[in-house]
Amino acid sequence: MTQAMAQEYSPSTKVYPTENLGKYSILDMLKYFEEHGAMRVSDLHIKVGSPPAYRIDGNLVKLKGPNVTPEVAKQLIFPLLKEHGLQKLQTDHSVDGSYRMGSLQFRINVFRENDGIAAAIRALSLDVPQIEDIGFPNNVWEDILDLKAGLVLMTGITGAGKSTTIASLIGRISEKTACRIITVEDPIEYILPQKYSMISQREVGRDVKSFHEGLKEMMREDPDVIFVGEMRDAETIAMTLMAAETGHLVFSTLHTRDVTGSITRILDYFPEGRQSEVRNQLSLGMAYVVSQKLIPRKDGQGRIVVMEILNNNYAVANNIRTGKIEQLYSQLQTKTRNKSDEKMITLEKHMALLVKDEKIDLLEAQKWVNDLKAFVDCMQRD
Repeated sequence: MTQAMAQEYSPSTKVYPTENLGKYSILDMLKYFEEHGAMRVSDLHIKVGSPPAYRIDGNLVKLKGPNVTPEVAKQLIFPLLKEHGLQKLQTDHSVDGSYRMGSLQFRINVFRENDGIAAAIRALSLDVPQIEDIGFPNNVWEDILDLKAGLVLMTGITGAGKSTTIASLIGRISEKTACRIITVEDPIEYILPQKYSMISQREVGRDVKSFHEGLKEMMREDPDVIFVGEMRDAETIAMTLMAAETGHLVFSTLHTRDVTGSITRILDYFPEGRQSEVRNQLSLGMAYVVSQKLIPRKDGQGRIVVMEILNNNYAVANNIRTGKIEQLYSQLQTKTRNKSDEKMITLEKHMALLVKDEKIDLLEAQKWVNDLKAFVDCMQRD
């Protein structure tokens, strides 16, 4: 993709004929996020053969207008990619990128599919939310902020708000501690403000070849706090665990739906012969696993966070080291007191609390819980 071709496309060119609102440019489409808020309107999907669609409060809502043609798709999507991104799309058939407009940062994935090119565009507010506003079920975030070392793993399905929670935690660390914070992200989602700390954010593909390479280089860059955007392979996981064991506070993410599944997923990346070693590393280096979902609010005003929290206390570490992963859920159910070595909660318990507080509808909760029987039990208790 040449520079001349890249310059053919302008983000302000009005190319998509909506039914009632005239022609829209990609900028017009992105402004919709600013008007309604990134917490309510999370994504825009563009693909050939379908009208553009927004994800609003978790549901896909199509624009009223004709199906996108291959040429219109290019005119809407290509202006969001830099020249190297257009070249990567040609060679690799997919590319990640970011685009900044007004008060929002957009995370973009462009890919080739059966009908042509398609894009998934996610909105992220440039303003990192205050940690008090995230929606933790208890004050465990205060304990996380006091950590000097260990791995804090944030898990959940795509679009569960993992990056927002981590950005909020790191933002507060930056406010209260003079430390060196280095991140490796793909792509950078939140621009973290330089406050009391010194922050360097590196983007895979632009500043560093891979998460693994970024972590390897980071060990020579004197970090106190590390954020690894995603643990995607055994090499990255091994280096992340090593960093947590050697005196760094490390944040990272995994795409899993619950706490026990997160531990199992990490172990599954390694051959059987190495799993005992990795279980031992996890038992020593892991501090917390927080698994979260975003659930539609009962009043229809956006979505609310529901969390499952594992605190790696002595009993949890022993279960992990000895491979008794199935026993972790009972720890989540029982170690719930407001003590530093407890403060755990199951997703079902947090969901039940929010239903009782009239923040989530009961039928909606039943659709999202991992264990319906456990949720019913929680609802029946005072």
